[in-house]
Amino acid sequence: MANGNKVRFCGHDVTAEELQLIAETVVDFPGLSRTELAHTVCELLDWRRPTGALKAHECRFFLEELDARGILRLPGRQGSGSRAVRKIRPGQRDESEGQPEPLVGNVKDFGPVWLEMVESTADQRQWREWVGHYHYLGFTVPFGAQLRYFVGISQPERTRVGCVQLSSPAWRMAARDRWIGWDEAQKTRRLQLIVQNSRFLILPWVQIKNLASATLALVARQFPQDWQVRYNLRPVLLETLVDPAHYRGTCYTAANWIHLGITTGRGRQDRSHKHYGEAPKEVFVYPLNRHWQKLLLDPSELQPYKAVDPWDL
Repeated sequence: MANGNKVRFCGHDVTAEELQLIAETVVDFPGLSRTELAHTVCELLDWRRPTGALKAHECRFFLEELDARGILRLPGRQGSGSRAVRKIRPGQRDESEGQPEPLVGNVKDFGPVWLEMVESTADQRQWREWVGHYHYLGFTVPFGAQLRYFVGISQPERTRVGCVQLSSPAWRMAARDRWIGWDEAQKTRRLQLIVQNSRFLILPWVQIKNLASATLALVARQFPQDWQVRYNLRPVLLETLVDPAHYRGTCYTAANWIHLGITTGRGRQDRSHKHYGEAPKEVFVYPLNRHWQKLLLDPSELQPYKAVDPWDL
């Protein structure tokens, strides 16, 4: 990795600015594991393989060598489930930091609502800080494909008020799979046509009635085109999981999402069924295409989406 005073990563001379960004990321996200930090650094610096996959495995070793050389200080090695992300309870403001005055009222007084895709390094950092600090699940690098947005209002001035993340769907979700009616072969071919709303945050000082449901409606209209541009696929179904210990899912109901039932309580990584029933979640879905079921049950191999209005199919 090192050659004299130079620092190299996979043949790339790491600049002083990149090293500073890496060190700041480690400091800003002390609750992330080393693996999650490696994914985050690769995302920020766009360190990818020719296939587009992140060079996270190599980056973890790179970060550990930087730690050994005293260039930065990594968190201690963590076992599964030991992450200690500092978070604020839903609806609670963090009084330890200066924050804007509360925004109170109805969404019609602050609109129109807008979505801004997170792309620049500074915006990625801001998004991670807000989600890591204020979302009850904290920030983690999502599995598979993902898009992130800031939520904003236009009145009295253009202001960011929340965060949204869309990412790859859960592989197995009994309530959803029964509702769709597919078998394992169909799911293997067509699962990529489902996208999960894996993070949704309205900042705690924002108390604007109907903002959450208006945002969800806007997400359903805007993100399919953005997803198609990035991944060459047009999703036909949105899904999300709501923890009843924290929320009732009212905004999803108000935005016409369909409640399907409750999960078994197992997470994506609980392959040994050790945590069955520990944290059940409410399952909601939102069709993005009137022929969603036909498209998900199609026995043919999935072809790249052709740009047409899905409601005209």
